[in-house]
Amino acid sequence: MKTEIVPTTEIRHALEILQSGGLVAFPTDTVYGLGALAFDNTAIESIYKAKDRPIEKAIPILIGDLSDLDKVADDIPNMALCFASRFWPGPLTCILPKKQTLPLAISATSTVAVRIPDHADARALLRAAGAMAVTSANISGQPSPSTAQEVYDQLNGRIPLILDGGKTRGGVPSTLVDCTGEKPVVLREGPISLDELLAALK
Repeated sequence: MKTEIVPTTEIRHALEILQSGGLVAFPTDTVYGLGALAFDNTAIESIYKAKDRPIEKAIPILIGDLSDLDKVADDIPNMALCFASRFWPGPLTCILPKKQTLPLAISATSTVAVRIPDHADARALLRAAGAMAVTSANISGQPSPSTAQEVYDQLNGRIPLILDGGKTRGGVPSTLVDCTGEKPVVLREGPISLDELLAALK
């Protein structure tokens, strides 16, 4: 497989690949992500193959706008809506009850992780493509890439397309918070603290 690198303005090309079941790497507000359409089970399975990713690790979903949330999550808790209105787009990933129409390859459990990235190019792609299953664009266990070239160095020949949006900010992964209980539970610490989350609920 030949791996192309094109500018992030080539959204139509990216859509053609995604809609035909292919994978696209693109910049986000943290690192470069590798994504497939969220409802394409076969394409999502190919993310695991491209990355040598353990199959038991669920893949988060990125959306372009809050209005897309009910397409991937059911019975959305008020807590999550409060966090979304306060911290999205941004480095907060919420664990929510999974929409039953989502493919098994996203998550074998009853929940799904969802985020809106704070990156204009990423959101333009997500608005055009719809919800996407996205994880870091690297070989599992290797450094997460912050440039298109770093993606190419790891995934050349494994994926068809990389959208080059320059160097990403990199840094700390998003805060991961479970919103399915009575109180928020931080599963991975990140830029947004538990104190900030609790303050948003007041």
